[in-house]
Amino acid sequence: MNRRKFIKTATTAIPILSTLPANMNMMNQKKANKVLEKRSLGRTGEKLSVLGFGGIVVMNATPNESANRVSQAIDYGVNYFDVAPSYGDAEVKLGPALKPYRKNVFLACKTQERMKDGATKELEQSLENLQTDHFDLYQLHAVTNLNEVETIFSSNGAMETFVKAKKEGKIRHIGFSAHSVEAAMNLMDRYDFDTILYPINFRIWYAGNFGPQVVEKARQKKMGILALKSLAKGPWPKDVEKKFPKCWYEPLTDPQEMTMALRFTLSQPVTAALPPGDENLYRIALDLGTRIEPLNEPDFITIKEKALGGYPLFKYPQE
Repeated sequence: MNRRKFIKTATTAIPILSTLPANMNMMNQKKANKVLEKRSLGRTGEKLSVLGFGGIVVMNATPNESANRVSQAIDYGVNYFDVAPSYGDAEVKLGPALKPYRKNVFLACKTQERMKDGATKELEQSLENLQTDHFDLYQLHAVTNLNEVETIFSSNGAMETFVKAKKEGKIRHIGFSAHSVEAAMNLMDRYDFDTILYPINFRIWYAGNFGPQVVEKARQKKMGILALKSLAKGPWPKDVEKKFPKCWYEPLTDPQEMTMALRFTLSQPVTAALPPGDENLYRIALDLGTRIEPLNEPDFITIKEKALGGYPLFKYPQE
């Protein structure tokens, strides 16, 4: 889905931060055979499956297809579902499909509205579309620059909607997703968010220096860390047929490479990752996710070498 523009990158290499992932044994894991592991979501007290279900998986699907895709995810132990109004008809498809399981899952939604009135209207519409009376997590969606941050926290900004909705019980936790280091760091300085949804990917991390500083700050603040773009290969090359229309970036498709990428992301202090919205890639990710093991130090060296040989989707600092 072409909802973000590709980031321009610098022509020289960027020094990589020397942070190593947290000890996996300290992440309060819960794992069962052939069912996805569950991890604690920061300080919220929630436990989420290490793979979530992005609403794009049911975008443009029939009601029967939507129900089957949700049911399959539930069978794998998925209890984290994430959707947004900008995902086409995903909300109206996910609502009925998820209804039989609603009380047992963690439902997250987002808004790209930056002012109070727009955010309130979108929240109410999303609640209606999803056939629920509350969201377990409501997020500022795709915050990219500091001007947006200022608007969000201004008088009659979107944060007023979030705070009021939490008091009214319409949302339980408050988070954000971001597509820049500057926006993410500034948001964490402005408010004690419960969660962050952010690109955490081996190539973005090592070849783009994009992620280590944000993950470390979120970890220090005891936030729940949710990962985007874990299975991204990079920007679509020019003049290449885009075989996955739901992916605005080129995804990894080889199961071995997908496993490597998931292992990298889930070896960070991450609660859960959202695989690509393509339903076929999502099914592969579910299967791989039940067999993920943490990386050791030699694995990280190998992955770093592979990462530096490619072109990252995001880079910091931007040119």
